[in-house]
Amino acid sequence: MQAHSAFDIAHFITYIKSHVDKIKSLNMFRPLALFIGLRYTRAERSNRFISFISLISMIGLTLGVAVLITVLSVMNGFDRELKTRILGMVPQATVVSTEIIGDWQQLADKIKEDPEVAAVAPFIQLQGMLTSNGQVAGIMVTGVDPEYEKKVSIINDHMIEGSIDTLQSGDFSIVLGEEMVQSLGLRLGDKVTLVLPEASPSPAGVIPRFKRFTLTGIYTISPEVDSLMAFIPMNDAAKLLRLPDGAQGVRMKLNDIFNAPMASEKAAAIAPERLYPNNWTQTHGNLFGAIQMEKAMVGLLLFLIILVAAFNIVSSLVMLVTDKKADIAILKTFGASPRLITQVFMVQGVVIGVIGTIAGTILGVIFALTVSDILGFINQTFGLNLFDAYFVNYLPSQLRLLDVVLITGASFILSFLATIYPARRAARIQPAQTLRYE
Repeated sequence: MQAHSAFDIAHFITYIKSHVDKIKSLNMFRPLALFIGLRYTRAERSNRFISFISLISMIGLTLGVAVLITVLSVMNGFDRELKTRILGMVPQATVVSTEIIGDWQQLADKIKEDPEVAAVAPFIQLQGMLTSNGQVAGIMVTGVDPEYEKKVSIINDHMIEGSIDTLQSGDFSIVLGEEMVQSLGLRLGDKVTLVLPEASPSPAGVIPRFKRFTLTGIYTISPEVDSLMAFIPMNDAAKLLRLPDGAQGVRMKLNDIFNAPMASEKAAAIAPERLYPNNWTQTHGNLFGAIQMEKAMVGLLLFLIILVAAFNIVSSLVMLVTDKKADIAILKTFGASPRLITQVFMVQGVVIGVIGTIAGTILGVIFALTVSDILGFINQTFGLNLFDAYFVNYLPSQLRLLDVVLITGASFILSFLATIYPARRAARIQPAQTLRYE
């Protein structure tokens, strides 16, 4: 019995010395905590299950980061399209008068004195119906001056046929969106009839007011805008409404669209007795707010994927600590400090976090840059009509460096925090108790 005990002690001492010699030799080339931590990340026969859990954690972190970057990029794309397309066509800020403004040029010059105002343009608005080839559609008609309109609107950059410069006074020409042109079965140069809701008395009774226009331009912005907005010369609009030449209001293009309420109020203060302010937050603010809210909620929900992956790191490290109690006891027996033990197990968690985050960032950036083309190809190939419910006919995506930095940083921080509890638990293990059970 004593011989057997002596043999066990001698065997144990030999085992310890061999490991200490290896550690000393390798420690000359790399930090000890880093070496042991990286060694534990490799799968061994005794802990394949733990390595599998670590792999699942890494994959979860990768998918969470990739999906979050991709989805936020898509939401950024919708936000950009709203600002450039919808708010590029509808007035960002306006002042409207109760009567025709004959000296609108003087009013425009005073409004432009505001440093927030980039450009101004006069307009007259009316509502009616367009009819052609037996088809009828409601329309919002805006009388514009082409020279000024090009400064406040993006319509001139999105003409597919004709030009906005064809809107000359007295020609009774009209520019329509592609959706409206297709629904009415029109082509460039065709005649279309505008029906105004105001009725005109005649010997035959009260009849609506009609006027035929010539289609001289076709634009395409988005399905929502194309089917609702038409443009005619401003003086022709005044004639239809039986008003003297002039403008009904002045439209403003702003350097910062979020200053629209203040800019419109300031412009209306020039003649408060007859000017009334309006801005895009009153007409399209709900759409913009919905996109911002959706972006925040989707980002929060997808961030939970990263959080779940971080919890998986905790569970895998806790199991690893339990599996490596004997190794921890050996290290502590030969003078390893609790700090060293803590660093050893933090290394593995950090490695999982770094690899998962970097892989997820690379995948997320690739998907964010190609998701528009990928879904566009799928939509066209299978005829799915995925974008009919949106104000754009494709999936927009805009990758922002700030989003990538925030997501990557949050993933790194969560991965680091996930290692603290298991590492501190490992540092509290007492060698005597562990070796006694071993």
